[in-house]
Amino acid sequence: MGAIDITSRDKMEGESKVNIEEERRGEAEHMKGVRHLYDAGVTKVPGRYILPASERPHIVSCGDTTSTHNLKLPIIDLSLLHTPKRAMVLEALSLACKEFGFFQVVNHGIPNEVVQEMVEVSKRFFGMSYEERAKYMSSDLQSPVRYGTSFNQIRDRVFCWRDFLKLNCQPLDSVLPFWPSSPADLREKTIAYANGTKTLFMELMSAILESLGVDKKFLSEFDDGSHLMVVNCYPPCPEPNLTLGMPPHSDYGFLTLLLQDEVEGLQVQYKDEWVTIEPVPGAFVVNVGDHLEIFSNGIYKSILHRVLVNSLQNRISIASLHSMPVEKVIGPATELVSESTPKQFMDTDFAAFLEYISSTEFKKKNFLESRKLTCTREQRTEGQPC
Repeated sequence: MGAIDITSRDKMEGESKVNIEEERRGEAEHMKGVRHLYDAGVTKVPGRYILPASERPHIVSCGDTTSTHNLKLPIIDLSLLHTPKRAMVLEALSLACKEFGFFQVVNHGIPNEVVQEMVEVSKRFFGMSYEERAKYMSSDLQSPVRYGTSFNQIRDRVFCWRDFLKLNCQPLDSVLPFWPSSPADLREKTIAYANGTKTLFMELMSAILESLGVDKKFLSEFDDGSHLMVVNCYPPCPEPNLTLGMPPHSDYGFLTLLLQDEVEGLQVQYKDEWVTIEPVPGAFVVNVGDHLEIFSNGIYKSILHRVLVNSLQNRISIASLHSMPVEKVIGPATELVSESTPKQFMDTDFAAFLEYISSTEFKKKNFLESRKLTCTREQRTEGQPC
């Protein structure tokens, strides 16, 4: 009887070791990213990518894409800023930042060939072998180049269906030697694109400062501001109803300029519903970041957004995140703080953001919420700082 018990125990221990080894192998595969899984012919979404039922997207398949409620964002024609219609454009920009936190810009001045070449070279980067892409994998959040998967693969409980290439773009001459050397023209194409988006960001911030009634002296703060480019790859997913390309989140900077290819995927939360943003050929999607919400003292809103995936089409998007220099402290503009509109957020800097996302799972608007000031009625009445 005892011999049978020992045999059974040994068998159970052996099976346990096998299961642990299988889990380790599976975890190692997950860390290689979803492009690797797709190339390997995965037919089911691995458990590590499956969201709790309450967090899954509700998608109705329709042809080659996934259809949901669609939203046409306000379209800002930047060429009109240099005409007698400037005041009308500023009003439209202000309304978009207050109501949607998102808008699209056309006639932005970035040549179409620069935009198309950036998309094309991005596709070729993710089309390289895993071994070539893996050269740029890093867990250092401050690395000038970082290839990875999910949102924050070190902290995420559930992985999302995304691989990314993050490129620090400031200062270009210092970070350029660290950027991928393959494809051979990646650096050349990306420099042209980065310069174009920086110029566009500066023009948009000039208009936004004017729309807020804030002194344009702040514009010089962005001359050497932080600039991070994130190239996202969302391969076809065998079970798109079970996962997301990116979870609900807001962006940390002042503005994000997003270039989408023709495949739908971006959704924003509008009036408590998730709505899909229709790609507009040649346009950039621009959204308010947490820093701009803080700077505007809550007048302009950073809005939750997420990314859907689909089962048939690869999707590429390129996000350029812009803010003040990383060492700068950001707080509400003094012109926007008064007795009737008290300061809503504590001052913050990029170091505080990095510390926050390194110590916790970054989701929704939890970083911005951590910056909020809570005043009692007595404090406001007595004019105390809070």
